[in-house]
Amino acid sequence: MSYFQVQAPFPANRPRRLRATPAIRNMVRETSLSPTDFIWPVFVMDGTDNAQAVSSMPGIYRHTVDRLSGLAQQALELGIPSMCIFPFIDPSLKTQECEESWNADNLCNRAIRAIKAKVPEIAVMTDVALDPYNINGHDGILRDGRVINDESVEALVRMGAAQANAGADILGPSDMMDGRIGALRGMLESSGHENVSILSYSAKYASAFYGPFRDAVGASGVLVSNKETYQIDPSNGEEAMRMIARDLSEGADMVMVKPGMAYIDICHRVKTEFKAPTFAYQVSGEYAMLQAAAKNGWLDGPKVMLESLLAFKRAGCDGVVTYFAPEAAKILNS
Repeated sequence: MSYFQVQAPFPANRPRRLRATPAIRNMVRETSLSPTDFIWPVFVMDGTDNAQAVSSMPGIYRHTVDRLSGLAQQALELGIPSMCIFPFIDPSLKTQECEESWNADNLCNRAIRAIKAKVPEIAVMTDVALDPYNINGHDGILRDGRVINDESVEALVRMGAAQANAGADILGPSDMMDGRIGALRGMLESSGHENVSILSYSAKYASAFYGPFRDAVGASGVLVSNKETYQIDPSNGEEAMRMIARDLSEGADMVMVKPGMAYIDICHRVKTEFKAPTFAYQVSGEYAMLQAAAKNGWLDGPKVMLESLLAFKRAGCDGVVTYFAPEAAKILNS
């Protein structure tokens, strides 16, 4: 029997009774939002005690490694449990083979160690993809105009091993190469890192919403062609379900849908069908368009920020990777 069939008719049933006061609305609220729902993505660069604004992402900065422990302490005090590190690599270190990605002392690994040394309570998540280190801007190794899958997976495993050795708590493979989750899980199990989690970007779409992020990590001007041969076609939903099932079967602990707002239907389907820990990435383009509208006075910035984040939770997500994390946490805590 549908629940619509057991409601009393008007006026015995007046739904507005449950909206009458803040106290009553709080009592019957179905979905809640908390700072513990957030993963805070942070951009890191070389240098000393410096922050550099990302022009296409208002309010977002690249930070030098020595500033990260302060940001981690801020996250801890706000109740944000995790930070995700994205490096802005010196162009001179970008190569065809992406060797810098598995350098034990590269920018990302120094950032991991800096956070864990001062604020070990924060769970450090990494990005496992070759694009920051790739002279061609791709998530995998490019050969004769084509991204090569298996050789790329080998590089990604070496990269993930270096990150785990540096102290990462969560590996975030965002590359969409076939077989990389099984390969990473095998490496972690065989190298004494069995407690390192994998949050797989299992349903990552070939989206137009990533532009500001590529500015932030210095990949915009170097990308050769596009990423449509390995990221999911935005038209496809069933394919995303197959990718989620594949990654869970290979050893992913958690799964990600990226982008988030334009793919909220996929978020809901993933949680409903798999019941696995499910995250969404509120990506740079989604962040930038809300910020732009707010700065122009077209939208109430804090309200649309919280409404957008609440939508992910209502859809079934367990958490959200969002650049709004500290701002939203401050409001929620107040």
